[in-house]
Amino acid sequence: MPRAEFSRDLIVLQDELLVLANMVEKAIARSLDALKNRDLALSEEVVRDDDVIDLKRMELEERCIDLIATQQPLAGDLRVLISVLHMSVELERIGDYAEGIAKISLMMGNEPPLKPLIDIPRMADKATDMLRRSLDSFVKRDVDVAQQVCEDDDEVDALYEQVYRELLTYMMESPAAIQRATFLLWVAHDLERIADRTTNIAEQVIYMVTGDFTQANARVSTY
Repeated sequence: MPRAEFSRDLIVLQDELLVLANMVEKAIARSLDALKNRDLALSEEVVRDDDVIDLKRMELEERCIDLIATQQPLAGDLRVLISVLHMSVELERIGDYAEGIAKISLMMGNEPPLKPLIDIPRMADKATDMLRRSLDSFVKRDVDVAQQVCEDDDEVDALYEQVYRELLTYMMESPAAIQRATFLLWVAHDLERIADRTTNIAEQVIYMVTGDFTQANARVSTY
């Protein structure tokens, strides 16, 4: 394969990764909208559409493996392919967390949330912003932006701790509220994991650009 054609394939691969990221971002937004508005039909759509995200991830994975096997790329090009491979998996997992939120909404049924949703949407907004910037850092090969995304994960962790403590108080004061509080705890946990997965993407960008695992300070999630 001529070098120019291989370069075009890398660009297409990058564009397809961004398509997957856009699908995942929409899944997060729709799952939160469904939760806030108690829209069970929308929750069901998010659950169904996760299959499309899974399929897109598999297509990207196959393309990466094919290019690695047939072109035997070296140095920077190989890092790009490996990074796209890893990022597609992280994005697919983020999509799973969005699906998880939709499933929790379905478990809640028509019952309203235990309390007004304030910090949970803030967590979602912050995690989504981190996701956008991590992908922007990938497109622009911007290590500084990627590093900032990693640092911003602490804000989501702090919000999660705040939600956890507040819901725990509800549980202690009223055992009857335990199940409803647990539903919201699960949602908050899924959002915290989305931010963690986004951090993994940003760390992968740092490695892709620098070739330095130490600088990337990878904290790859295992669950």
